[in-house]
Amino acid sequence: MIQAKHITKKFGRLKALDDVSVQMNAGECIAILGPNGCGKTTLLKTVLGMVVADSGEVMVKNEIVKKSNWQYRRHIGYMPQIGRYPSNMKIADVINMMKDIRQNGELNEELASAFDLPALNQKKMGNLSGGTTQKVSAVLAFMFNPDILILDEPTAGLDPLSSEKLKAKIKAENDKGKLVIITSHILSELDDLVTEVIYMQEGKIIFHKKIKTLQEETGEIKLSKAIASILQSGVK
Repeated sequence: MIQAKHITKKFGRLKALDDVSVQMNAGECIAILGPNGCGKTTLLKTVLGMVVADSGEVMVKNEIVKKSNWQYRRHIGYMPQIGRYPSNMKIADVINMMKDIRQNGELNEELASAFDLPALNQKKMGNLSGGTTQKVSAVLAFMFNPDILILDEPTAGLDPLSSEKLKAKIKAENDKGKLVIITSHILSELDDLVTEVIYMQEGKIIFHKKIKTLQEETGEIKLSKAIASILQSGVK
């Protein structure tokens, strides 16, 4: 569904992505993990067309990612770590604007209802808390029934109940065969969700493994302990 081949990206002297190749398939829930500055956000933004690679190729559902081809994005729902919206627009205005842009007849508004977002529709984006802004970003990511969901720190800023509602929605969409890609520093949030882990350091993929393989190799059930164990052992 998403295939990256030998992607390299430099920002000045910094090599953010260093000959990265990876395949991400439908029906998987993949966590992309690693320390700050390891390249995971750059990789996601390259898939989204927000960053242009210096070399290599990215394909989304057999469509090549390039400046002249933006149509492939119709397959993707993106939830940024920090959503930035016009401060003077109301929640309803932002959602209606996106509906006009995407023009998708079949909408998935279950998450808006779960978050009780319609009750807040007349509030301006500039007056929202970080958690409520995060809810708007989540609703927009899922609303247009994309085949691929890219969620950057999705539970950051959410209260425990809203976090559980979002995780339930992620699981439900993944169970439908959609590809879900998540970045998170809160590994405990991922234990019940992910099927694969990609771990990055210094612009390279250190390992890409099924969660079951990680657990079998390390003897650890929890994701955080399994990753710590495999990094300490040097297993690739």
